[in-house]
Amino acid sequence: MLSGSHILILLLVVLLVFGASRLPNAARSLGRSMRIFKSEMDEMRTDNPEQNGQEAIEQQRAPQPNPAQEVNPAQQQNQNSN
Repeated sequence: MLSGSHILILLLVVLLVFGASRLPNAARSLGRSMRIFKSEMDEMRTDNPEQNGQEAIEQQRAPQPNPAQEVNPAQQQNQNSN
């Protein structure tokens, strides 16, 4: 977990990297991005929850391999010699 001193150090590093003049613009841009992301997620949930859930289930299913065929070399040799 982050303690108070860790958060303070992290804020100082961010301030040094971005600078005081660019920090408000970066925070504003991050807020807009988060708002857009949240609205898109809400829109996906409200579009058609039953269809979205069914599609997710179908995508998770792995394709079933073909069953192995039984091989009997002695029987094949008898059929080839006839």
